[in-house]
Amino acid sequence: MEKHTEPVIQTSRGAVTAQTSGLQLFLKRLVQQKVLVLMSVPFLLWLFVFKYVPLWGWLTAFQNFKPHKSFSEQKWVGFDQFKILFSDESFYRILRNTFVMSSIKLVLGFVTAITLAILLNELRNIIFKRVVQTISYLPHFISWVVAASIVTTVLSSEGIINVLFMKLGLIDGPVLWLGKGEYFWGILGITEVWKDVGWNTIIYLAAMSTIDPSQYEAAEIDGANRFQRIWSITLPGLKPVIVILLIMNLGHILEAGFEPQYLLGNGMTADYSDNLEIFVLKWGMEQSNFSLATAAGMFKTVVSFVFLVSANTIAKKMGEARLY
Repeated sequence: MEKHTEPVIQTSRGAVTAQTSGLQLFLKRLVQQKVLVLMSVPFLLWLFVFKYVPLWGWLTAFQNFKPHKSFSEQKWVGFDQFKILFSDESFYRILRNTFVMSSIKLVLGFVTAITLAILLNELRNIIFKRVVQTISYLPHFISWVVAASIVTTVLSSEGIINVLFMKLGLIDGPVLWLGKGEYFWGILGITEVWKDVGWNTIIYLAAMSTIDPSQYEAAEIDGANRFQRIWSITLPGLKPVIVILLIMNLGHILEAGFEPQYLLGNGMTADYSDNLEIFVLKWGMEQSNFSLATAAGMFKTVVSFVFLVSANTIAKKMGEARLY
């Protein structure tokens, strides 16, 4: 027993020493980067106050919450609100709409942003490149109220789309584009791309700037054309960024947005335009059922968390870049 105990003691002492050294190294780096630490304090305070403190409100999902009663007077109902939520047929329609709109936004957002970033990176005329970047960035800074007004005007019965399509002979008469639910997802996807594609290219252009230019020079000497250089050098260089952004976007898979759906949607397209955010608003503010609205919000958060962790775990097992 004595022979067996001594290595354990030594191992324990070694582990303690390693932990102490690790702590000392952490504190040393903390002191060295004190400016960055101080800069992060306001963000951490904002995160704690606006993201973590409100989590106590999740308790209302397990109550029959009445605003005029104190917390101690609230009636606890367990999982009854979740049972009501999952037995509501409209909830599954809302869930379908949310998934579809999020998927459209995710796919179109990635494809268009990466494509535009590659095209901009290949431009040699700096002035023309800056002009294209500026034009593509501008819609991002327009509020959704203004953007929705522009889209509504363009798609009205006398708007430019109807006029152009009738001139080309594609349609016989004006089409009420925002009055038909089956058109809503496509219109929303195109609108999202128009508004955010320029802004989304920034991170890809930044990633391309870190690729060693000598790789392109070597490929050109070896006879690779422009498309081959993009396929073999640019896209692999963007892969870590694409994976990280994909993981983060999957964490927001049930957050299809609120403003575009609320502003562009109407009673005729509600079966396609309503999503979880609008569902929570209607039950919470219009129906005053705060407990059911909170339950729907909790469901969204839990599912998003599962998607985030799952995507990160898969990326880790595949040896790709990951969040943690």
